[in-house]
Amino acid sequence: MSPACSKWSPPGFRMIVVLQFMAFCLALVSTLFLIVATWTDCWMVNADDDLEVSQKCRGLWWECITNTQDGIRTCDQYETILAEHPLKTVLSRALMITADILASFALIILVLGLDVIKLLKEEPHIKLRICYFAGFIYGLGGIPGMIGSVWYAVDVYVERATLVLKSVYLGMHYEFGWSCWLAMAGSTGCFLTSIVLTCCLYIFRDARSSYYNRSIYQYGRTVAGKEHAMDSRV
Repeated sequence: MSPACSKWSPPGFRMIVVLQFMAFCLALVSTLFLIVATWTDCWMVNADDDLEVSQKCRGLWWECITNTQDGIRTCDQYETILAEHPLKTVLSRALMITADILASFALIILVLGLDVIKLLKEEPHIKLRICYFAGFIYGLGGIPGMIGSVWYAVDVYVERATLVLKSVYLGMHYEFGWSCWLAMAGSTGCFLTSIVLTCCLYIFRDARSSYYNRSIYQYGRTVAGKEHAMDSRV
């Protein structure tokens, strides 16, 4: 593409570049959030330890206790993945792993569809479809992530409310921790990424096509002009 062509970029095309950059940043952060949430241990945290000497967190894979006085942290991994666990733990594991896989796959697809990547540079329609496909996968990935995190959070509060109604006092009660919040944030980010990659890019698709068509036209005229100048010199 000639320098003269690169200078001409309509506002619609520049908006597409901005949307792609926003979508990539949002997609990257959302994917990291989901992965970190899946493999961290603070899905449940004790809210009212009367002695206030320790903080107890429960995750999908292990349970940790942190001494608030000396900062010593000890973790106990669950005996086996196949052992009997609460339904919220088993379901959240499966849903979060599914969300991680879909989000990671969609991120790779999205990178291939970005305009800054030279792959398929001369096929703008294919790159646009790749972005659409990545957005669709992100939308699918956000569903299990949101279901898994919300299911876990609701089950924590249902369990707490059941104990209160039965007047059972265990010395502490749990509320959902930062890992659960992180899973919800990552799932929400997947939905937003899907919207940007599908709806927003679809709005500016005509500007993208006109930009590439004009660029090819100007490039052809430039090449033809150079050939004509060489012929006239001869």
